[in-house]
Amino acid sequence: MKGGQRSMKTIMQITLKGVFRDRVFHGIMVTACAFLLIPVIASLSMRQVTELSITLSLSLISFILLLLAVFLGGTSLWKDIERRYTFSVLGLPLSRQRYLLGRFGGTALFVLLVTVVLGVAAFVVVLYASIIYPSERPIVWLNMAACILFDALKYILLIAVATLFSTVSTSFFLPVFGTIATFLAGGVTQQVYEFVNSPAGDKLSPVIRQVASGLYYIIPNFGAFDLKIYAIYGLALPVNGLLLTIAYFVVYTGLLLSAAAALFARREMR
Repeated sequence: MKGGQRSMKTIMQITLKGVFRDRVFHGIMVTACAFLLIPVIASLSMRQVTELSITLSLSLISFILLLLAVFLGGTSLWKDIERRYTFSVLGLPLSRQRYLLGRFGGTALFVLLVTVVLGVAAFVVVLYASIIYPSERPIVWLNMAACILFDALKYILLIAVATLFSTVSTSFFLPVFGTIATFLAGGVTQQVYEFVNSPAGDKLSPVIRQVASGLYYIIPNFGAFDLKIYAIYGLALPVNGLLLTIAYFVVYTGLLLSAAAALFARREMR
């Protein structure tokens, strides 16, 4: 058991090192240089410079984490299988399940590290904007931190989705485009569910309503992790709602990884 755990930690370390050398990572880090432009762009809004700086900073963080989750989460396992690295790795005293969890854990840990770096950059940008262009509305830094943290959880959950797709795919198309499609659908499931169950939704056929309700429970609800409105306007955070979202993240990620591990254990390696 201890040997398996050490091997899984080794897989996580190898994953982290591989990500730092990946060209995708280099391109995304170049994209992060856009933080330098945020104060300039925000200054075009003469009345809400600080609010716009917060909006742009959080949106840029979300965009970069999305790229990382899709391209790293969707191609990490596929690259190993394509290059036949898995044959040598799985020859070690390491189960397929631990190998898969090691790959996921390394990618998720990297996303957290990037989140911390980008979060610090966002705080600096917003602080600079608030000093140059003071705002009437005070900045609630805790709300910004919570927004960034829950963004990271959202994209770690998306990595679990990509991992699940990777276990059944023989190419990178399904993990990458399937993950993107799931993300887009998961961002509107709450609104669709509320519309279907509203008086206006009574005009829809029962079949459509049942399908929409079923998809609501199957597709991850990424909208629950979006706290931008609380960070931008300094609104009080819904503590109970945040705790439920954390529980949702833990349960849903666990289910996705369990399904991925079960499928990967039965996959034939050629």
